Amino acid sequence: MADTNAKLNGTERAAILLMSIGEQDASEVLKQLGPKEVQKVGSVMASLANVSKQQVGEVLDDFVSTVEEQTALGIGNEDYIRNVMIKALGEDKAGGLIDRILMGRSSKGLDALKWMDPRAVAEIIRLEHPQIIAIVMAYLDSDHAAEVLQFLPERVRPDILMRIASLDGIQPQALQELDEIMEKQFSGNANVKSSSVGGLKSAANILNFMETAVESEIIERIKETDGQLGDKIQDLMFVFDNLAEVDNRGIQALLREVSSEVLIIALKGADEAVKEKIFTNMSKRASEMLRDDLEAKGPVRLSEVETAQKEILAVARKMADSGELALGGKGGEQYV
Repeated sequence: MADTNAKLNGTERAAILLMSIGEQDASEVLKQLGPKEVQKVGSVMASLANVSKQQVGEVLDDFVSTVEEQTALGIGNEDYIRNVMIKALGEDKAGGLIDRILMGRSSKGLDALKWMDPRAVAEIIRLEHPQIIAIVMAYLDSDHAAEVLQFLPERVRPDILMRIASLDGIQPQALQELDEIMEKQFSGNANVKSSSVGGLKSAANILNFMETAVESEIIERIKETDGQLGDKIQDLMFVFDNLAEVDNRGIQALLREVSSEVLIIALKGADEAVKEKIFTNMSKRASEMLRDDLEAKGPVRLSEVETAQKEILAVARKMADSGELALGGKGGEQYV
């Protein structure tokens, strides 16, 4: 990728592409994405400005073989996004998401919880039985569930995570009944099809997205109650230092999706093995520049380092889910 495009991460490139191909084609692409991806890409689309034709050309070269014409970016973004979202998702679902991207609102049914703000989800489920909360949390994407958990009372968090870890699926009828319970909290309905929720990996994935201090506290509390269960969850968790165990091809793919600024901050607190893994999977020139940037960066708050590392790990887990790389937990088990 040319230097002018090097600082764009995967989400920014995707946003530029979608803003370039027209409403109909963009809406078809968005239909294939999950709630978090749509929100993330949509937010970047809404903030696009001063995108040069050269950058657009380089992005299009990355994603398609030929492009005959370019469209103007940054003009009428809001109307464009509304039309694309409605075509991709329908008016009901898109209405809530558009407001979250451009202003802020909500949607329908158990499945629609995935499209809601974490604080709103926590407010809806906070008075339910912990087992109900656990099922709902397991039904959400892991990063979304982690955000919801942050808004729930501290005393119930370990109990909920233990219940999620102990789930071994749920009958479709029970899930449908849960959907009806959720519908009583707000109007609408949803078709529930999947019963494969919960389990040790689900609990580990949610913890992976929590702030480090909160994550450690919850694990400690779980181990106090059930040491064996706590160890099993911890063994499946993937931390930043585990990137040293990812193969070179996977690291190279990951580096293409991470901005240089986030990488620099994340590496400030990284193990030497991880740093060397990163350096050896870059060109000599890029590696030297990164080393220089690390030295010039100066002290960085630990909280900033942890946030940057979590951001990179979130990208790595999404790539693992799509089969682009394989992650191993602390216990060395491979999972994608």
